Amino acid sequence: MRVFLTGASGFVGSAIVPELFRAGHRVLGLARSDASAAKLAAAGVDVHRGELMDLESLRRGAAACDGVIHCAFSHDDFTDRAGNCEKDRNAIEALGSVLVGSDRPLVITSGIARLTPGRAVTEDEMLDVSTGGARAASEQLAFSFASRGVRVSSLRLPPSVHGEDDHGFVPMLIEIARKSGRSGYIGDGESRWPAVHRLDAARLFALALEKAPAGARLHAVGDEGIPTREIAGVIGRKLGLPVESVPKEHFGWLGAFFALDTPASSALTQARFSWKPEQPGLLADLEHGTYFART
Repeated sequence: MRVFLTGASGFVGSAIVPELFRAGHRVLGLARSDASAAKLAAAGVDVHRGELMDLESLRRGAAACDGVIHCAFSHDDFTDRAGNCEKDRNAIEALGSVLVGSDRPLVITSGIARLTPGRAVTEDEMLDVSTGGARAASEQLAFSFASRGVRVSSLRLPPSVHGEDDHGFVPMLIEIARKSGRSGYIGDGESRWPAVHRLDAARLFALALEKAPAGARLHAVGDEGIPTREIAGVIGRKLGLPVESVPKEHFGWLGAFFALDTPASSALTQARFSWKPEQPGLLADLEHGTYFART
């Protein structure tokens, strides 16, 4: 099929592209800049110029394809999460409206949030806006299209999607440790972060496109929950810095995320879609990957 992929030149999207090619699909990639367009063209992707806030460009891209993977998410301002999530909902509304009545697949990207303290959230649990935050509303909106003839599914990503060229939360933690002279964790460091390698996540996006039924929720989770103290421990050891408990404010706005205890399971996803994480986990990636060679 021909697949419209938003975020095609991004950290996760650029890994999805070769997975789609391997499965025999063609890709129409959204590009908002000349640099992104050139990157996509070099990878063999058909280029569709536009951006998340240009809803008409999203509608045209979806209308021209047999399925959609919505991987893009605005990170222009990490501190304006509510505004970024509103952009995401508008994009989902635009994409879904074009697919109504067609039974074409729409795979949206969501996040994993703590639903029940003390245990790992599963795929069968719906995110609630009161606990899952603003991005949960995007998932709820997406699923409203399931009853309107769209084969919509939600692929939930953990806080850390890691691998080469990662520019997310973990590199930020490394930079904070460098600048402050210590690698910190919050409280007793027992709060747990799930994680997944970008290449494992990319395989699951392709599987969701092909196999996920309407209303399916998939968890791209390799590490179910790594204590934040262990993450800080590896960072401290690699940088030669002390590892210690610090106030949440030590991390600025990132502290609210690093303090979360949000373990998650992918057992149902693995069973339902014959998917199994194959790449190194987050701690192994920190130990042997490129995080410290690049910074």
